[in-house]
Amino acid sequence: MGLALKDALFHCYGDYLTWPDDVRYELIDGVAYMMAPAPDLPHQDVAGEIYFQARQALQGKSCRAFIAPVDVRLPKYEEADDKIDTVVQPDVLVVCDSNKLDRRGVRGAPDWIVEVLSPSTAGHDQIKKRQLYERYGVREYWLVHPVDRVLTVYRLQGDEYGKPEIYELKGETAVGILPEIVIQWDDLAARLPIDY
Repeated sequence: MGLALKDALFHCYGDYLTWPDDVRYELIDGVAYMMAPAPDLPHQDVAGEIYFQARQALQGKSCRAFIAPVDVRLPKYEEADDKIDTVVQPDVLVVCDSNKLDRRGVRGAPDWIVEVLSPSTAGHDQIKKRQLYERYGVREYWLVHPVDRVLTVYRLQGDEYGKPEIYELKGETAVGILPEIVIQWDDLAARLPIDY
């Protein structure tokens, strides 16, 4: 996601729905952030593989895995959809409460979110979105660093994320809040370009 602002105005989901489809934005507290052009192939390979493994692990279960682009609306209270001022599109997400799903996407915090870092999005995902997901109660947040081949995991402890856990992208890593999902890294890491 690029960090160019649409403009200095306050926006909500009602505005967002009127914008052209050829340029994508996310809203965070009413501020529009233009998303970067299509991510590169290694980014998509990482996101697609995590989604694929999560989806397989959840087969026949009540939780559902999704891959971007899916609008995740994060209401502050009980405001109508068109008044919501925060709408994001995480790379991969899992929702266990089917009441949060509708034809437009997700309304409310997913249980697990994965963001795959790109040079243009790393700071935004590690700071602004981490704070956002913590505030809205995303139970577990993963940041995958394909260049460094590192995974950073944040888990909600009460109302805040605890100290992050750092793993290499090798072997396997289970999702703490959904232990049936175990991401296997070795084949994926072997596919990533050395100079990525």
